[in-house]
Amino acid sequence: MTTAELIDAMFADIGATLRQVDPEQIDALQRAILSARRVFIAGKGRSGLQMRAFAMRLMHLGLTAHVVDEVTTPAIEVGDLLLVGSSSGRTRSLVGAVEALAGASVTLAAICGNLDSPIARAADCLVYIPATNFKTDGSGDKSILVMGALFEHCLGLCCDLLVIRLKAALGVPEHEMNARHANIE
Repeated sequence: MTTAELIDAMFADIGATLRQVDPEQIDALQRAILSARRVFIAGKGRSGLQMRAFAMRLMHLGLTAHVVDEVTTPAIEVGDLLLVGSSSGRTRSLVGAVEALAGASVTLAAICGNLDSPIARAADCLVYIPATNFKTDGSGDKSILVMGALFEHCLGLCCDLLVIRLKAALGVPEHEMNARHANIE
């Protein structure tokens, strides 16, 4: 395939997947973020990188956001939101974090690619990205993207969609977001 054909195929896979995300789930996650006292973000691997970028954007919006496992992350408390991003919904350390909060008055939200997973089942608020419909074993649709990258790209774009919507809902001008951007680099 030519570079142009690969680009078209990648965008087709991403677009087809994102069009399957339920807008009501996005609405519910936006409400959960806006109603939370603080937002705690968790994810591992490449999905974790997307979630860390989302935490940064939440901070740029003026929201209090923390990344789980960072040394400066405080204890999660009543009124807080834990948002987990996970394609499989089965990553042991993330499942452990979710289980540790069972019975606490903390809202659990997840952006997940597997409805039949411990994280998806435990979530109070779930955004399902059906990127795992693309099989790499030849038993179904196959994405041009490799090794779970379809989920990761869609996760990042869902987070960007939320940033755009939160920016509008909060009435945060771009110059305020820029003023919160790191100035020690």
